[in-house]
Amino acid sequence: MSVQERKQRERADRERLIVAAARELAEQQGWDAVTTRRLAERIEYSQPVLYSHFRGKREIIGAVALEGATEMAVALRAATAAASTAADGPRARVTALARAYLDFAESHPAVYDALFQLDGGLAYAQEDTPAPLKDAFAALLECLGEVAGEGVHPGMFTETFWAALHGLATLSRAGRLPREFMEQRVELVVDRLAAV
Repeated sequence: MSVQERKQRERADRERLIVAAARELAEQQGWDAVTTRRLAERIEYSQPVLYSHFRGKREIIGAVALEGATEMAVALRAATAAASTAADGPRARVTALARAYLDFAESHPAVYDALFQLDGGLAYAQEDTPAPLKDAFAALLECLGEVAGEGVHPGMFTETFWAALHGLATLSRAGRLPREFMEQRVELVVDRLAAV
């Protein structure tokens, strides 16, 4: 391994360490607790080293969002694949997708915020949208496109279904919706929006 390759590997390792520390701190104490000073202390590097990787908190949030988008896509695909063996067909997959999405949002609130609530400097629904964000949307579209209904654009249907799930996730987390009725809400969204 050349010196240049070693330096690149070390740089990538430091970057992963910074992102992991930011996620951990945000999940424990919220995004307000994530500062470059606190991150530098946690990873035992100076703030200038941190700034050599990220220009500030906004870019760190973006890095967490990209990592989270990849994880969300994996979780959604795993849920729909597991439901593919069910006799219910598309309905089982759509229900599994909805549950997996809501579970991800609840289990990873700081990552979910980085993805959909905070400014991470990322472009959404544009030509230059980063690949992990496009893939997370594709994971939704793969399942929902087949149930969009006749004459309905699959992408638009997916956006609408996603918006319903996002609303359920954020309103439940904020205590605006009683959690004990979440399963009935999922069934209602699946029954009324998806043509299954």
